[in-house]
Amino acid sequence: MGFLALAVTFLVAVVITPLVIKLAIRIGAVDQPNERKVHTKVMPRLGGLAIVFSFFLGFLIFTPNGEQAWPIIVGGLIITIVGFLDDLFQLPAKVKLLGQVMAAVVTVAGGIQMDFIMVPFGDRIEFGYLTIPITIIWIIGITNAVNLIDGLDGLAAGVSSIVLATISGMALMMGNTFVAFVAFLLLGSTLGFLVYNFNPAKIFMGDTGSLFLGYMISVLSIMGLFKNVTFFSIMVPIIVLGVPILDTMLAIIRRAIQRKPLMAPDKYHLHHCLIRLGFSHKETVIFIYALSCLFSAAAIIFTRSTVWGSGITLFLLLILVEIIIEVTGLISEKYRPLLSLVDNMKKRS
Repeated sequence: MGFLALAVTFLVAVVITPLVIKLAIRIGAVDQPNERKVHTKVMPRLGGLAIVFSFFLGFLIFTPNGEQAWPIIVGGLIITIVGFLDDLFQLPAKVKLLGQVMAAVVTVAGGIQMDFIMVPFGDRIEFGYLTIPITIIWIIGITNAVNLIDGLDGLAAGVSSIVLATISGMALMMGNTFVAFVAFLLLGSTLGFLVYNFNPAKIFMGDTGSLFLGYMISVLSIMGLFKNVTFFSIMVPIIVLGVPILDTMLAIIRRAIQRKPLMAPDKYHLHHCLIRLGFSHKETVIFIYALSCLFSAAAIIFTRSTVWGSGITLFLLLILVEIIIEVTGLISEKYRPLLSLVDNMKKRS
């Protein structure tokens, strides 16, 4: 049934996206090129509507059973409205944040909460009174992380598809059929849109799509990954969402070091840095897809290994992340402690 749902939402998204392209152009929801952006021509940017419409249509057709369906629907509609208005009118950052908080509060009120995590050797930590603020921060953080990686044709849609495929697979392994089914619905919608969004893109998803995908991924990760019975369960969703989380955290660190406002845009995100290294547009996107697949594979290994196996997996992943940070200059072109150490060792030998 899950694969049928995926096929239906995929076909709906493929059929409806050309109509959304015409709508975006007609109402002036277009993205103008500037010094920060890679594209050089005006592009329609309401593509997220195709993802949202096909997903909700699939939800209505298949009506997956789950007590927590309504907060997903209501929260998703709120975040869609925020994204749609931003694509039309360029909302102030504070207004966008308020809309995200509203969606997160609805979600928490509906019972979708990060109330505990597992830690090494089978212990369990209850969040208690911190449950609500931690859940809200997670939803807003992941929503904006996906929004931030939406900088190249097909990048956010492709990475989101990899994440959704991982969430659905892991949810099935845990017996959580509701989360797996919802992830399948959204995966089909996103892949159908990606047909028109991969380089050279005919349409951008805009904030309508990136905020909706970020919100849905954050919620599904709470429902399907945080309760994983592994030796350190909080690491599972963090690893699965490694690419957007890494890019966002490094952007915060970079701006703090440079004493710039946290919301100030720049051209030092991962995709910008890879292009500066000489990668083409397509090569950059495919490289980040491969990196996202690697994170997903590591998360699966992490949940299936012994404590030692999980520890080694995490250590190797951290080494890889450090190398990527230093080679690409994500923090600073002068930040190269590990590579400098290797260079010194070569000189001494």
